[in-house]
Amino acid sequence: MTTLIASRPRSRPAHPPGATYCAYTPDGTRLVTVGSNNTTRLYKTGYEGEPTNIDDCQEQNLALATSNNYFVAGSEDGTVSLYSLDTNAFDRFLLRTSLPVRDVAISPDHQWCAVASDELTVRLVGVHDNTQLRTLKEHGKPTKHLTFDPKGSLLALSCTDGVIYIYSLTAEHPELIRKVDGVIGRLETESEASSRAVWHPDGRAFAVPTPTRDIQVISKNDWEKQRVFKNGHDGDITALSWSPNGALLASAGKDKKLLIWSTKDQSVIARYEYPNVTDICWHPTKNLASFTTSDGELYISPDFVPEQFASLLRLPKQPAPFIHDPLTELSNNTRRLEVSGPKPDARPRRDSVDADLDDLLDENYGDDDDFVVDDDGAGYTLNAGRKRPAEDDAIYESRPAKRGNFVQPQHHPSFQPGSTPWRGNRKYLCLNLIGFVWTVDQDSHNTVTIEFYDHEFHRDFHFTDTFLYDKACLNDKGSLFSCPPKEDGSPAVVFYRPHETWTQRNDWRIQLPKGEAVLAMSLSDSYITVTTTGNYVRIYTLFGIPVRVYRPKSTPIVTCASWRDYVLTMGNGPVGADGISRLLYTIENIKRDEVCQNEDTVALPEGATVKSVFFSDNGDPCIYDSTGTLLTLLHWRRPSRAVWVPLLDTRLLPRLASGRKKESYFPIAVADNKFHCIILKGGDQYPYFPRPLLSEFDFAVPLTSAKPKKQSKKKKTRSGDDLMDVDGEDEEDNDSTASEADDSDSENNTDPLTTKESLPLTQSFLLSSLRAAQLSDMLESSRSTASQRAALARLELDIDKTLLQLLAIECREGEDRGMRALEVVQLMKDRTGRMIEAAGKVAERYGRRILGEKIREVGERRVAGEDGSEGEEEEEDPFA
Repeated sequence: MTTLIASRPRSRPAHPPGATYCAYTPDGTRLVTVGSNNTTRLYKTGYEGEPTNIDDCQEQNLALATSNNYFVAGSEDGTVSLYSLDTNAFDRFLLRTSLPVRDVAISPDHQWCAVASDELTVRLVGVHDNTQLRTLKEHGKPTKHLTFDPKGSLLALSCTDGVIYIYSLTAEHPELIRKVDGVIGRLETESEASSRAVWHPDGRAFAVPTPTRDIQVISKNDWEKQRVFKNGHDGDITALSWSPNGALLASAGKDKKLLIWSTKDQSVIARYEYPNVTDICWHPTKNLASFTTSDGELYISPDFVPEQFASLLRLPKQPAPFIHDPLTELSNNTRRLEVSGPKPDARPRRDSVDADLDDLLDENYGDDDDFVVDDDGAGYTLNAGRKRPAEDDAIYESRPAKRGNFVQPQHHPSFQPGSTPWRGNRKYLCLNLIGFVWTVDQDSHNTVTIEFYDHEFHRDFHFTDTFLYDKACLNDKGSLFSCPPKEDGSPAVVFYRPHETWTQRNDWRIQLPKGEAVLAMSLSDSYITVTTTGNYVRIYTLFGIPVRVYRPKSTPIVTCASWRDYVLTMGNGPVGADGISRLLYTIENIKRDEVCQNEDTVALPEGATVKSVFFSDNGDPCIYDSTGTLLTLLHWRRPSRAVWVPLLDTRLLPRLASGRKKESYFPIAVADNKFHCIILKGGDQYPYFPRPLLSEFDFAVPLTSAKPKKQSKKKKTRSGDDLMDVDGEDEEDNDSTASEADDSDSENNTDPLTTKESLPLTQSFLLSSLRAAQLSDMLESSRSTASQRAALARLELDIDKTLLQLLAIECREGEDRGMRALEVVQLMKDRTGRMIEAAGKVAERYGRRILGEKIREVGERRVAGEDGSEGEEEEEDPFA
């Protein structure tokens, strides 16, 4: 982009030599300046006469913040003063500090003023009531700069230790939520160089000067580095400011340069030559900016942006410069729905119930707001239909029509299982038990790396990616990649690379139809499944032969998974009463052309979403939802018989019992009857680099939140201090359980599942029965082998052994548990009578004569085959 040397505005002597600062009021009517003397100057926008002076102010003012009705100044003597713009006079002192004030900021709602000084704390004081005071002290270092984000929910502190501290202000007491290190340098509070975090107007990122004299953009979502404004300054940067719409960035440095950057491509579009610039501020609506110098001079620059680029200021709010902007790209977690036909007119969004009510009560509702045609280009129809301004205009200014706001179904977004969004210039394309695939954005191309856990079978490799792949799958046979369509019209591409082959050509690429992008894809030992934005499911063989192309009934498509010949697709179905689409799934056998489950509902609690979907190592579908629950699908090979069974609720894990540990889990796989995942701490939703280690958890069907005392003691001796806290929490739980039992009519009314012996056995019975049912389904639908039939027999034997142990516990508890003990015997799967005979011996051992007689009667009926068919079916499969 061409760089212009802009015309030079004239200087205005505002204050004596020294640090001088300026700021426009939010409505743009006035410009306020403070400096080293005891006079504050008020300049009326567009007026070339003398400014209004406010005398008898504090001297050596080092900070300034403005509102429409007042402004706040902080001085070296530690006072924070509030001045009225209605009377143009001093109003009152807001706060006093023991050390010099370095910065002040007014919250977007104009209710709070943040004050930074050479003290180790930052104060938040109420503007209208200075008795309201909050203290931020977790950073522990003097603060040089502080800034509110556009919504006022976050406060960024740039401290002298070279760390940016981010505080959340949503709760009653501010909470430190992030430390951003390695971006700014260590600067003293009186240093002329700046380390201020300047928030972009869209609120998703901030820009900050770096020690390398560049300007680094940091995203709010993951606090990672994004685009860089570089090679502009040869000296330390002293001032930084975004234009009101975020399309431009102005910076000044000790190299006597004042630069205007284009946000979109981070290029310099205009240069000024001014020494000692200390502050820059943009007018809220006009092509006008002002800046001050340490010589006490003020420059008011009309046509600050050259005419060639002035149109950038008239654009709507622009996005922050991300490496991979989640709002503009079709990422693995985002699917943009295209509306057929012409787009509706842009309308302001009503974000409250009152605004919606206003819409309904509009007198002109139903009239054509745009009947006037701007045929002469005068622009008099711009926003003519608005009855009130939209405060939070969208970044791309595309809103549905007013009449379309009544029915807005919420669809589940599409996602690629096992992948993560872009974080900085890196992302994981695939994470599973085979290995992991990750990519690095190198601006002109990407670098893709594939690493395996088992290096005896596969060797790691990487390659230069010019297609910019954004999705991947990995298994023992090969790796699968896809890239989105390009802006130049290049179609989306699916690329498969096998690990081993006996031919010379070992990989292939297929181009999708123009305009069609990949939403999700999966790779099995037999087929490749690709779901697209055209609402198609495309199935290929491993070497690119199209097998099937069809459009599913449940659209838009959300995700897919596959195992051997089976393919699971998931999509949005009918809209429920809450306005959210029901999530439906279909499972089919491609080779046999059989549909196992057709448009069945995914069992999710209200407000929950699916985080991942995959097949276990035994070939059973599993999902992990946003509540932290892992579920598997039982009887899914039988049409209309499938049921979702919980395997683990991570919220009930013993490691979280104390309530002091907050963590989440990124699902990887279900294998060897364990849940494999990555533990995420610090509020993270996705894993990042360096690659974290995998963790595994045993299955535990959510039965009760009570913890068995024996288990907690075992964890205490094995795991150390952390689990000592868990043990303490368990004791509290046990105490509460005991107190509840005392309040009941009888001690024997307590839940038998909460006892320290029966709960593990109950878990073992449920999980063994589940595995037996899944194995039995698989044997019925395929050609079973001798080893598989033997495995099923062992599982049934293990179930009966577990039931025998439960029977012993019931017998030991007393005669009044006899009916429960008899139910345990009736659940046994053995048909030979040997396990029933063993159960009778257990009853005789504990002197339960009546129970022993009942057990013998059950054994006799079972051997004689006199059990009812309904009861027999229930005994064979407790999950049916």
